Amino acid sequence: MLILSGRLAKYSSDEKHFLLLKTSFIVVNLCCYWHEGTIIVLSTSIKFTAMKTIRLLLSISFFAILILSGAYCKKDAGMSRLTVYLTDAPADYDAVNIEVVGIQVKASTDPGEGGWQTMPMAVSPVTYNLLEFTNGMETLLSTFELPAGKISQLRLILGDNNTIVVNGVTEPLPLEVPSGEESGLKFNIHADLIAGIEYKLWIDFNAQGSVVDNGAGGYILKPLIRTFNEATSGAIKGIVLPLAANATVEATDGISVLNATPDPVTGEFLIRGVPDGTWTVTIHGNNGYLDQTKNNIVVAVGQVTDMGTITLTQ
Repeated sequence: MLILSGRLAKYSSDEKHFLLLKTSFIVVNLCCYWHEGTIIVLSTSIKFTAMKTIRLLLSISFFAILILSGAYCKKDAGMSRLTVYLTDAPADYDAVNIEVVGIQVKASTDPGEGGWQTMPMAVSPVTYNLLEFTNGMETLLSTFELPAGKISQLRLILGDNNTIVVNGVTEPLPLEVPSGEESGLKFNIHADLIAGIEYKLWIDFNAQGSVVDNGAGGYILKPLIRTFNEATSGAIKGIVLPLAANATVEATDGISVLNATPDPVTGEFLIRGVPDGTWTVTIHGNNGYLDQTKNNIVVAVGQVTDMGTITLTQ
């Protein structure tokens, strides 16, 4: 009996193949989940001539190539997954409700309008209160399997049923988008999707900066949004005490400014999507508590920088 096995990458189905020769019975087990396989050669005769041996080895080689190349795997190995989340920075309102109608990805580098694919949503349209997704909280917008390769843009399509709640009063929040983006808000992402790997992307909707006073006692929605992913960013977290300080947290690298509001029960805060580099973090106190600034906070890609507990004083 001769056993030959091989292993490469990641797939998802098992197959068995049989080959009956005059002197041998070959069982080929392709375990495609790990892209591994085993060839078992059972000899029905102990008489091997040189020619029979050559034929047997050729048969074994053929099936070995199938195992190592994945030719028998029916599942397409060239698929990747794009998952998109919605998160938000804090804002001084009771609620900021936005209506999401759809989300699309451009799986092409074509500068025109070709290559757009609609990502599935569990419910569409759906309304989200952005202020429910601050301080590191998020919600899943869509997850979508698509061929591995380049994606260049993402498009978020908002509806007209947007509202804002100020001091308990709900008011309409008309959407105003830049010229040329009436079909949806576009973001350049330029990412390479790798087969078998999930690419996670966050849409960070800055509610505070997106709501604009219209000068007539009302508001309009002019979306201020950024995107980030785990592969190119880190995070900053910490705890701010006492809770009575009702503090806010601001981080800057001299170019970008990111914000968080500590949890009112635990004092914990988390700022996600922070580009790597050196940051200055300022904790702004209220109710008579003094501000406190921490310099040289180093952020690395894929890492969470823990600032520990920061205690404000009066």
